Amino acid sequence: MDNKQKLTLVIEPDPILHQISEKVENITADLDDILNEMADIMGQFDGIGLAAPQVGILKRMIIIDAETIAREEKTSLPEKRYLKIINPEIIEVSKETCLKEEGCLSLPTIYYTVERPEKITIKYFDESGKETKLSANGLLARCIEHEIDHLNGKIFIDYVGPMKRKLALSKLRKMKPRK
Repeated sequence: MDNKQKLTLVIEPDPILHQISEKVENITADLDDILNEMADIMGQFDGIGLAAPQVGILKRMIIIDAETIAREEKTSLPEKRYLKIINPEIIEVSKETCLKEEGCLSLPTIYYTVERPEKITIKYFDESGKETKLSANGLLARCIEHEIDHLNGKIFIDYVGPMKRKLALSKLRKMKPRK
């Protein structure tokens, strides 16, 4: 991964959003630089999560704005503002599901209700290379699930019916590009 060029947000229907990301083999300082730049991009567009494919990098990395999620959910603030998640793997999901509206920075102005497990447990590596487990529910779980979908080449409109999907894609084609 060459971080010499500035990262930019990828918008649907870019084919990279439909490809499966590769596992990160070596966790280096360059990766943390990329994750920090991803956090900047996410903040620029008022997002709460961003996956590496959304900035053109097919590696299994996501960034989550844990502080903003905690404020929304009215829970205690985390130690760090951002969760930097490398090679995430969902190891447990609840049987209970929840229907909530979702949006995506790569599909601006598109919002649909998606059903997802209410609680999940993941294992992943943080930016220092430490293997970590995290149990999450509510908005944090939903955000992590949404971003892991990106790593697997899936976007949230893949969960809606064909007519809604067609309508969303038509709307995106008519939009002016973001700068």
